[in-house]
Amino acid sequence: RIVHSGGDRNQTSTSKCSEVASKMDFQTSIEECSMALNLVLNNKFSEALDLLKPWSKDSMYHALGYSSILVMQAAMTFEHKDIQTAMATIKEALHTCQRFRKRNSMVESLSSLVSKQSCDSLKAEEMHAEICYAECLLQKATLTFVQDENMISFIKGGIKIRTSYQIYKDCQHVLNMSQGVDGETDTFTQFEGGVKLGIGSFNLMLSLLPARILRLLEFIGFSGNREFGLAQLREGAASHSLRAILSALTLLFYHTYVCLILGTGEGNLVEAEALLEPYLDRFPKGSIILFYSARIAVLRAPLLIFHRPFSSLPSFVECINAQQQWKQIHHLCYWELMWCHSFQQQWREAYRYADLLCKESRWSKAIYVYQKAAILSMMSEEEVKKTGENVVDLFRQVEGLKQRLAGKSIPTEKFAVRKSRRYSAANPVKLIVPALEMMYVWNGFTIVGKRADATESLLITIEKAEEELRADPNPSEFHPDDQCLVQMLKGLCLKHLGRLLQAELCFTQVLSSEKRIRYDHYLIPFTLYELGLLYKQQGDVAKATRYIEDAKLNYKDYSMESRLHFRIHAALNSLKGSPVNSP
Repeated sequence: RIVHSGGDRNQTSTSKCSEVASKMDFQTSIEECSMALNLVLNNKFSEALDLLKPWSKDSMYHALGYSSILVMQAAMTFEHKDIQTAMATIKEALHTCQRFRKRNSMVESLSSLVSKQSCDSLKAEEMHAEICYAECLLQKATLTFVQDENMISFIKGGIKIRTSYQIYKDCQHVLNMSQGVDGETDTFTQFEGGVKLGIGSFNLMLSLLPARILRLLEFIGFSGNREFGLAQLREGAASHSLRAILSALTLLFYHTYVCLILGTGEGNLVEAEALLEPYLDRFPKGSIILFYSARIAVLRAPLLIFHRPFSSLPSFVECINAQQQWKQIHHLCYWELMWCHSFQQQWREAYRYADLLCKESRWSKAIYVYQKAAILSMMSEEEVKKTGENVVDLFRQVEGLKQRLAGKSIPTEKFAVRKSRRYSAANPVKLIVPALEMMYVWNGFTIVGKRADATESLLITIEKAEEELRADPNPSEFHPDDQCLVQMLKGLCLKHLGRLLQAELCFTQVLSSEKRIRYDHYLIPFTLYELGLLYKQQGDVAKATRYIEDAKLNYKDYSMESRLHFRIHAALNSLKGSPVNSP
């Protein structure tokens, strides 16, 4: 279907044939892009690039596919040379897509196309050029944020996102007008899949934003509707388009990560499993598919017999063994394995994976080193000696490893730096249960709380720390903060064990100590939020709303404020649909 000239056999038509040979049949370009995507899902990353590269300057789909793989690689490695290569490739991809776009108003031309009920290949290419161009713009915006650390880059990235969003809205307008006109053609199905992926992703991600941010974005034309976004992505995932797997992966990421880290931890795991099942059959050794399968198993964390390990551990190991080309996928598995062992307080094993991340991954050295030091802090002095590590030195390294993204410090890194400053003094004051505090930061108690055995075990550790603080003959300036942290974590364990009255007492004890806290001011708004969730669990919607609104409106300038506001936004939205129950 690629038109070759055969010019060596017919010298008289060389110029004509070479011109034809530089073109590729549009349908074939989509099919080859689909083949490349299958290669990626089968861990054949280099082969996918080799398939796409020869036509990446002449075919919009080859250009999009080629740049997408390089952007994904750059985002995972965080290497400067990979980011530079990906950025250059995206610029070329945008140039390629631009050549296929309609010169005048896109909506005007496509509306005309639909009304005439004609879809010749040229106009089909114009429709697809808009979608491909919008996707390339998003990729460029993403890399713009990580490439430079100044406000101008941030603004440039924002403008690209807005342009991309507007193109998707225009394409959706065309799609709505064309229902029933061209729905049977494969090129139209592919166009529809692209629109649903883009519109669905934008609506879903924008719906996560706290109201104060969304109001500003709505002023410049953005809007986010969670249910509409989910519906669009579900329709896209169920289609037979090239982008069906991308819609499915977006939904999987939402249910297994976004809901947990930026929400209340209520992802739809039934849907996630159903989305993944057909791809597990097609790509049984695919590392990306295996990774999500293992992640779902972690989140399910069923109540099994006492001390049975989290069932997902072998799956992550299988994912690591599935391929060796992209070590960055291994790093994702190391992060998950570190937490799986931490949930079970297998600190030696957790340390092993934290150490691997420190040595191999560039994503966030500050977090990895802090995490390693925090895990070592949970071990006995004898066990730490066997590792050859110096915990104090590790904590002192953290501040120098902090990086910036889009000109801003990363909130979790800032948190780690603040906590590490205790160790800058000549006689450092040890952090109390720092690995459990980080577990809370990543909403890990929502996962471990599904296992009564693991939660009881954590509670024992927390109560030991509580007793140590109570018996401390020379309390430091950090003592009230440490006591409040321990009470909040204890309350979380009790809540997940169903001991709600005891949990409430722990949370109210933290709130009553507000004026005593000197450094960890984040504990008060986060505790208000957790107490609100406890009242929601008891069915007292009014009280739950009041406490969560208190955290939202009356506190600012504390660690991880944005993360809490995301969670508050999700919690208040879920409360709107909760039945009212007067206690």
